[in-house]
Amino acid sequence: MSNMAMYLGEFFGTLILILLGSGVCCNVSLKKSKGQNSGWIVIAAGWGFAVAIAAYTTGWVSGAHLNPAVSIAMAILGNLSWKLVPGYIISQILGAIVGAMLAYAAFKDHFAETDDKDAKLGVFCTAPAIRNFGRNFITEVIGTAMLVVGILGTGNANNAIGPLGPMLAGIVVFSIGLSLGGPTGYAINPARDLGPRIAHAILPIPNKRDSDWEYAWVPIFGPVVGGIVGALIYNLIFNIWI
Repeated sequence: MSNMAMYLGEFFGTLILILLGSGVCCNVSLKKSKGQNSGWIVIAAGWGFAVAIAAYTTGWVSGAHLNPAVSIAMAILGNLSWKLVPGYIISQILGAIVGAMLAYAAFKDHFAETDDKDAKLGVFCTAPAIRNFGRNFITEVIGTAMLVVGILGTGNANNAIGPLGPMLAGIVVFSIGLSLGGPTGYAINPARDLGPRIAHAILPIPNKRDSDWEYAWVPIFGPVVGGIVGALIYNLIFNIWI
């Protein structure tokens, strides 16, 4: 597979992830949507299904990392060439921007009907329930470490999961959303937060607030650290001790 094909795989996979992930947030949060107020479980399920669908669609091309933290973790473990990492990350962020823009296009009338500026920002990017940058950062580290450990663990060759891999990755994300998502909205993916935040900043959304760049470093660097921690923990426990 050529490098360009893999980059395109990451672009389209992340586009799908964000279109469906931001889409479920729009459906739950925006005024007059038929899914309005359907709750956290719907959001967590929507993101989990989005991961699975995106991974099935493009995983055979690029591995469907869809997440800079996962790409960095895979490079640390020797499963991805470091030369490919910058292209993967750029492709993921660009795909996330376009996916968020498509979600906006689908719900444009509902953005116009919604008065809550925080809700409109929240369908694009994450925000903490209690703003405490240090604890928010730690939450993102823990959640992303669990993501990487879960993906590596369920995908271990000894499990012989075959074509179930993308579905299990979606279940891992669903579980993280249900269990660890409440404090920060579980970015666990720098592209998932940064790309849509950029889209929010540049789109002509009526009566929008600022894009909360003060907080943006948390869902960017927390997941990167968490991905590294998860990769090192998994490698230490399962490839050295066992």
